[in-house]
Amino acid sequence: MKKTIIALAAACVVATPVTAAAEIADMFENTLVSRYPDGGWVRHWFNRDGSYSAQFSDGRRLSASWRIEGQRVCLNGIRPAFMMISRYCSPVVEARVGQTWVARDPLGRRVQNELAPGR
Repeated sequence: MKKTIIALAAACVVATPVTAAAEIADMFENTLVSRYPDGGWVRHWFNRDGSYSAQFSDGRRLSASWRIEGQRVCLNGIRPAFMMISRYCSPVVEARVGQTWVARDPLGRRVQNELAPGR
């Protein structure tokens, strides 16, 4: 069975997505990991209450709120605003735990995303 996730494809800010509200529950139980060619990574977590958090390999953290807007998932109120971006949207992506896919972060850099099991 497919696990549908929300994950903003990212590095400095975040990730990717979902299709049906009934399938969204799976995303809350897993972690989206975005890996960069230089070895850096970002872990992304989406919560049932609409909150989002991320941790970067260099120790930075950020938070935001998320919501589905059509075929995109959007982060709003991104804090701290170290990239001077307060909003970022990414297309919806369906993935199963362990599956990987290539995406671009908000700065256009290539990342390898993986839906990793657990939190």
